[in-house]
Amino acid sequence: MRTRAPRLIGRDAESAQVGSALERTRAGHGCSFFVVGEPGIGKTRLAADAIGSALDAGMVVLRGRGSTTGPAVPFRPLTEALLSLVRTGDPDLPARLGPYRPVLGRLVPDWADESSRGGESLVVLAEGVLRLTALAGAAGGCLLFIDDLQDADVETLAVLEYLCGNVSGLPTMVLATVRSEPGDALDLAETAARRDEARLLSLTRLSAQEVHELVRGCLDAEPGEVPEEVSRLLFDDSAGNPLVVEELLHELVAGGTLVHDRDGWRLAGQARAVPQTLVNSIGRRVDRLGPQGSQLLSVAAVLGQRFPLSVVQRVTGLDDHALLSHLRAAVAAQLLSPDDRGADWYSFQHPLAVEGLLTRLTPVDRAKIAGSLADAVAELHPDLPREWCHLAAELRARAGEDRVAGQLYLRAGRRALDSGAPGTAIALLERAEPALTEHGTAAERGDLLETMLYALAESGQFDRARVLAETLRTTTALGDDSRRIEVCVRLAWAAQVAGRWADGDAQVRAARALLGPDATEEQTVQVDAVDAYLTMFGTEPGRVHRGERLARRALEGAERIGRPATACQAWYAVGLAVRERDLRESDACFQKMLDLAAQHDLATWRNYALTGLAGNAWLAEGDTGALDRARAEALRTGGISLAHNADAILGLHSVLCGEFGVAAERLDACLAESARMQLTAITRYVLMAKAALAGQRGDRAAMTAVLAEFAGHGGENSPEMPLAQGLAKVFCALLEEDRPAAEAELAAIAAAQAERQSTFYLAGPHGLQLLLDVLAGRAGWADHERVRDSAAGRMRWNRQFVLLAEAVLLGRDGRAEEAVRVRAEASRTAETFRSARVLGLRLVAEAAIADGWGEPGVWLREAEEYFHRAELAAVASACRTLLRRTGAPVAQRRAGSERVPDSLRVLGVTLREFEVYQLLVHRLANKALAERLHISPRTVEKHVASLLVKTSSADRSALADHAVRTLRGPH
Repeated sequence: MRTRAPRLIGRDAESAQVGSALERTRAGHGCSFFVVGEPGIGKTRLAADAIGSALDAGMVVLRGRGSTTGPAVPFRPLTEALLSLVRTGDPDLPARLGPYRPVLGRLVPDWADESSRGGESLVVLAEGVLRLTALAGAAGGCLLFIDDLQDADVETLAVLEYLCGNVSGLPTMVLATVRSEPGDALDLAETAARRDEARLLSLTRLSAQEVHELVRGCLDAEPGEVPEEVSRLLFDDSAGNPLVVEELLHELVAGGTLVHDRDGWRLAGQARAVPQTLVNSIGRRVDRLGPQGSQLLSVAAVLGQRFPLSVVQRVTGLDDHALLSHLRAAVAAQLLSPDDRGADWYSFQHPLAVEGLLTRLTPVDRAKIAGSLADAVAELHPDLPREWCHLAAELRARAGEDRVAGQLYLRAGRRALDSGAPGTAIALLERAEPALTEHGTAAERGDLLETMLYALAESGQFDRARVLAETLRTTTALGDDSRRIEVCVRLAWAAQVAGRWADGDAQVRAARALLGPDATEEQTVQVDAVDAYLTMFGTEPGRVHRGERLARRALEGAERIGRPATACQAWYAVGLAVRERDLRESDACFQKMLDLAAQHDLATWRNYALTGLAGNAWLAEGDTGALDRARAEALRTGGISLAHNADAILGLHSVLCGEFGVAAERLDACLAESARMQLTAITRYVLMAKAALAGQRGDRAAMTAVLAEFAGHGGENSPEMPLAQGLAKVFCALLEEDRPAAEAELAAIAAAQAERQSTFYLAGPHGLQLLLDVLAGRAGWADHERVRDSAAGRMRWNRQFVLLAEAVLLGRDGRAEEAVRVRAEASRTAETFRSARVLGLRLVAEAAIADGWGEPGVWLREAEEYFHRAELAAVASACRTLLRRTGAPVAQRRAGSERVPDSLRVLGVTLREFEVYQLLVHRLANKALAERLHISPRTVEKHVASLLVKTSSADRSALADHAVRTLRGPH
């Protein structure tokens, strides 16, 4: 007789919410749901109903489950979910994943290659899962379901948190069940709900009427066939928990207390329906299976809700025939069901069954069974791969074999760390700590603390790692100084990755203090390599030169002792450092690095070498071909972060080329990706490029807003700050004809770079500043030669300005023909950079007019046309004024009155008055306004007086306030 309800009872509202969410997901509006409640309340059944609806609608369904079989295994619920797709999904899907296929090789072994070694961050992995679900659900939506999330590992929880924050706008729905017990999973669900990134469905117990409907459904009874006293009795003793109702109903029917006759169902006699506890009810059902069946289930319960049949068989000694016979009986008794992990796996239908069975065992019995199970696991899986090591550790601990359990937890923790799951590693090592502290050897305790240090550092818990490092340095747990040095080096590298330069420097100093006069080259090389990077990206004067010296020393040592990965690391640092001196020398460094990486199959360092070479090609000649190829190779091999770095540079290149529409699209897309994936350095670079985009469009308000966002990401003290000043602020000031402001910004950049060397060379001191200084008479031939002969001065972006400065100096010396030739060469060099080229024409035309060389009228006409079309009034007006000085006729530009806002146009404000009005936000005097617009101060005075009348402003200050409100809005 079936005692399971055929349909959901009392969950209509929740089911409707989930159903509506599935419809929205199919339309491309993803969402997340957490179903929360006590054991037996119906979480999984509600989810099963949703899965049925999803499958009926043609959605792709991915299913995984947390497990109580030993400690949590990194990513196992996600691996199960993705493997279900691999078995039944689109065979072409892996190829469409692009660079995320090898990243997901950590979850799907068939997709792994040499780059699938846990090197990418957890966020990149989460992005891979997100993209996979979006691709899988492109045609009709995808449902990712994780059952028993409270038993999942911390890495799986982190991936789900990322998915919750990013499924909106994708055809992906996340659905998970969580027990309403304190823990990380419930914290995740509640936090996501507070952020409005997920819906929380808290299931409550059934009412008396709903219990009656549940009983009717279980018994397949017609209305009136089940007496109210039966459902009332079940409601009172179950407190409305659906599973308890079903279990108790099963006991009543199986025990003959509730019987069916022609009048329907009735209680036979006066016996109460419920044993003292549900445990006793389950126990009686188990006893009906006989001694062997009872033994089989008791042994399985010690393993957990899900268990491997082969291990249980090894312990019970049952032959295949007896084992299968008892399994069928347990399935028929609704105690077990086949598990979707495979033919060897079964699971209890509910955790309450496991709890009930365990209470029937004494502590001594549990320990004895656990020991036998651990022996069986070791016999069946001698190397204890994957989750078997975790399970063996848990069983040894239950058996009271503390030291062996500690050793196994340590072993499992190391494996988790190597696979890129530091959170799980920490949890396992914390389980090992009390056992090895009390029962382990000094060497084992040292191994434990060292592994814990690395796990803490890689998980971002740097403060805990630093405290532990101090403990390790002052104890004998690590043995000799060699291991202490390695600890310092690894912690220093973690600090470098986190941008904590001071902490990294402290670790390097500690390592050097341990080296001593007899240090081996193996020790000094690793210290020099990490020190080179910390120095290169630090803040001290001369940092680039010192970093190069350290990197070269590390390189020489690494080559002598045969450490190719360290040698590649050193070559990359040297290649970056020598860019300032000679791009060809830098190319040679990156090429040697590329050859070495290819020889030793070091995919990550190969990608870095290709990126270094591509960056040099871009700097030298504005050539993006190599950058495109390096990006494609990074994507092919799973180098997601490097690919996004290339995207950011390509976005900046579009800005410099004056392709503003293309640049905006590229940078917006790159910013969305880098922000979602928490790639902080790339996000900061993209924001710098967006500020440059606004500045080179002459949009000061937009530039100011982006620079504020840039500062919020640590931009003020970042290596990108000079670029933000030079490519954004300086250009914006020049387009506003505010040369003093531009010169002040360039002076500030030069002063900062004099104190702190930079690895960014396009900010202005190596090109644009020279041109402005020559125009102002502050620089001559000696200054020109110094910049021209530098590696940075030969970079194409800078070279256009260096050539213009040379043309101005030649013209000033009366060498007109040479000046014209060099000016033409400057234009050819600047052909790629359209906006900068036209601005250069406007700047040198003034000197050409004064010194009588070239064709300034032709240059100014081209510049004026460009700036007029770009609606850059100040610089376009300056071009017209200079044209008049050449005696050339200048057409009136009355067209463009559409730029006057409607609120001012209705007041009768003219285009020329509006140009004055725009500059009033800076509260400049008439003379300064006149210089900007290249008109007389008296004309400015006339326009200001007219504006006072037309806007009904009391005075000039009120007029300026009026301009601020109109042009900048309420913010």
